[in-house]
Amino acid sequence: MDEPEEFNRSAVRDAARAVLEAHWVPEGYAVPNPATYPWQWLWDSCFHAVCWAELGDDRGLTELQTALSVQSVDGFVPHMNYVRHPGVAADLWGRNEASSITQPPMYGHAVAELVRRGADVDDETLAKAEHGLRFLLFDRHRHPSGLVALCHPWESGADDSPRWDDFCPGGFSLEAWRPLKNQLVASIEHSPAGSPVANPAFESASAGFNALVVFNAWELAAVAGRSEVTDRADDLAGCLATRWDESHRTWADAGAAEEGSGRVRTLDGLLPMLVSSESGRIDAVAADLVDPSAYGGSCGPTGVHREEPVFDPRAYWRGPAWPQLSYLMWVGLRRHGQGEAAEAVVSSTVRGAMRSGFAEYWNPDDGTGGGAVPQSWTALAALMV
Repeated sequence: MDEPEEFNRSAVRDAARAVLEAHWVPEGYAVPNPATYPWQWLWDSCFHAVCWAELGDDRGLTELQTALSVQSVDGFVPHMNYVRHPGVAADLWGRNEASSITQPPMYGHAVAELVRRGADVDDETLAKAEHGLRFLLFDRHRHPSGLVALCHPWESGADDSPRWDDFCPGGFSLEAWRPLKNQLVASIEHSPAGSPVANPAFESASAGFNALVVFNAWELAAVAGRSEVTDRADDLAGCLATRWDESHRTWADAGAAEEGSGRVRTLDGLLPMLVSSESGRIDAVAADLVDPSAYGGSCGPTGVHREEPVFDPRAYWRGPAWPQLSYLMWVGLRRHGQGEAAEAVVSSTVRGAMRSGFAEYWNPDDGTGGGAVPQSWTALAALMV
């Protein structure tokens, strides 16, 4: 019997290539979606870079270099690059060419994966990746817990995560949260170079964001050698290890919401699994990822634990499956020897990607697409299949 198309390696790779090709722009990157997201986003492009490399296309290095081209002198890497239309969002960010906040620094992993696939990554790109991580590990404000602080919820990549609900007066609502997110840009404190270093109006140190800082520093060190950045990342991993909440089987954020919404069980809250050395915690995460009463879904892990009151499989960041988070869960499970759970995440995520038409996110139970359709980062399915 022929394999279903959603699990046919060639069909998935062909679909991924078609999306990336259709979204490529002359400025040197694949737009996430031409209509909804026409600019360059940092972690999107880092994932795209790995996808291009997996497909044997040298545009992976080009895309990564374009993302790093707007880096500030102190290492800060903006989360948005407006090379196609400078000044389009200057009123919000106070600058023309790029945004004034960052996003998860997936460029460490992107560099490592490019090197592993035989790409000739130049010294300048390696230096920029290390400089970006150095900024976060040395210059960004630290919470007393030792964790790197966020300057804005968008920096986590999880824009409307339930983990921010305590920062929304009166409880979460789209009507209140949307204008508040814009207001939080204005309260960011900047370095002399104009880079974001703290935000007294948003006291949060995300466990997921910190895990990705450590993970990317370790990934870069694996192909470029250890440095002071790696040593600082090792220390941060130790701080992150203290954030495990056994009763919730997740890692808790630090900051103003740490006793409340900062402990809501979300998929991004499990990202510290990537850098954990505690086998019991890894076993717990692996079990919950495939448990249909926890995060398990026939079309990918849910973005929010099913027992959380806020869980909604259709609402943006409140429960749908997200391909980039599923990919990171898969990477972590494989590296920790959790092969059975890793395969379950692969099969469900690929099914969701194909059923949704390579959507930005989708219903974890039936694959109904949400957000932008198609979205370029869902080409990650080509790596997983």
